[in-house]
Amino acid sequence: MDERLVIPSAGTTTKKAAIDPEGKSPSESTGYASRFINVSPTRFWLIFGGVQMGYIIGFFDSTLMASSHPVITSHFHASNSASWLSTAFLLTSTAFLPLFGRVSDTFGRKPVYLFAIAVFFLTTAWCGMAQSIGSFIAARAFCGLGAGGVFSMGMILSSDLVRIEYRGVYQSYINLCLGVGGCLGLAFGGFLCDHVGWRGAFFVQLPFIFVYFLVAAWTTPADLGLKKAKAERMTFLQLLRNIDLVGSFILVVAVTSLIMGLNLGGNVLSWSHPLVISSLVLSLILAVIFVRYERTVERAVMPISLLSKQPCANLIFGNFFGSIAVNTMFFNAPLYFQAVKLASPTDSGLRLVASTLAVTASSVSTGFIITWTKRLKPTVIIGDVCLLLGGLAASTLGMGTPDVVAMLCVSLASFGQGFSFPSLMVSVLATSDPNEQAVATTTLGLWRNLGSVMGVATSSWIFQNSLVYQLEEMVTGPEKESIILLVRKSVQAIVKLDPVHQEQVVGAYAAALRLTFFSAALWGALMLLMHWRVRLPRLGSKA
Repeated sequence: MDERLVIPSAGTTTKKAAIDPEGKSPSESTGYASRFINVSPTRFWLIFGGVQMGYIIGFFDSTLMASSHPVITSHFHASNSASWLSTAFLLTSTAFLPLFGRVSDTFGRKPVYLFAIAVFFLTTAWCGMAQSIGSFIAARAFCGLGAGGVFSMGMILSSDLVRIEYRGVYQSYINLCLGVGGCLGLAFGGFLCDHVGWRGAFFVQLPFIFVYFLVAAWTTPADLGLKKAKAERMTFLQLLRNIDLVGSFILVVAVTSLIMGLNLGGNVLSWSHPLVISSLVLSLILAVIFVRYERTVERAVMPISLLSKQPCANLIFGNFFGSIAVNTMFFNAPLYFQAVKLASPTDSGLRLVASTLAVTASSVSTGFIITWTKRLKPTVIIGDVCLLLGGLAASTLGMGTPDVVAMLCVSLASFGQGFSFPSLMVSVLATSDPNEQAVATTTLGLWRNLGSVMGVATSSWIFQNSLVYQLEEMVTGPEKESIILLVRKSVQAIVKLDPVHQEQVVGAYAAALRLTFFSAALWGALMLLMHWRVRLPRLGSKA
């Protein structure tokens, strides 16, 4: 799965945002040094170099999880609970996403930035030392807090230091770092699991995170963010009252209840079990309470009014469906290569590098295409169509599918993601009033992260329930029940089966995954439907 936390872009030029934070228009500032706010180019690149280092390390960790989660869950004999490894991370990173900006406005950027890196370091070490699946899931939850802070503060630092008309260029540099980190995680994550073990794959990150902490401590100005917020400084209690903690709590509990019901139902417990029913009912009740509460709170974590305004509503909900589709593909692709193609974690990771290269190439290209054409909708629609076709293509994968074809199917969806997601961010900015742009981009990022959570949860629900049915239908012999129990808890056990049972189990996995990938196509179709009739302005013209 893609644990990659999606942080709203720091800004993109539109006529609505032609003045930088210091009140200077583009015509008033010329020269390379004028791109930066209150720092020299040399100082900026030292700070921005640290930010880029953080993104590379963070996305290495995320894609390492994507390629290694079958190994980790097999070690703990908990393959049927694999979705919790990613949803725990994404839930905490999503819940605390709005928090870092508010806290750093009060205490300054540097202490909050260093705190996030320290949490990331400690929880990565915890992941490597975890002795049970419960401990590992808890570690990933706290790791989501740290990683979310690293990504969020990196974007805030870039926004503080670069004038708005140039931020798109530096966002492209960040996109490149995401691609580099993703490729490294996929290329070496499986290799590390095979040669030093999955624990070693986490421990090897620690020296790099420590160096990253030192770089951030050395380069980040101590007063960054304080000058801007001095007139609005708050005490800690005022800060807590100014943050929608209640809304965040309700949101997390509601989503957790939904995921628990979907994960347990038909997988661990029957659908009629009281715990499954109560979890699903609780999530529905909390969803209603959340919507009602968010309508009344001043600084809502999810402004309901924004979700009823066009075209922002269609852009945000389409982005949500697309995120579900992308994470359905990315979470289950390693499982296809390891359970159906019987590839090692190293080979599985290498086969996913193409998808990371595809999303990097298309996301970087999208920025230049939009800048050149001044048009937004073509890249949105191209991305949506590629995502839909990628899901449909992946739904045909089986035991006999050539590896190159399987890689292209997964890469097609990633290629579409690279076109759609950056275009949607710019589209939301271009169609929002200046005083709504910050909350609009935050809301877009929040729904995208919720889509990531739901992509893992719903695809795991579809896959696990389908797998149970397919195994019951395909596996034969007196040891049928013990084999089914074994291969549901450990993907690596498939390799050790006798040829007859191995073919039966692989066939069951392939059939379950085809249905799961088809669900990604359905989510992609909903995304395309939401965006097809949307009218978007040319950049430089009024919305």
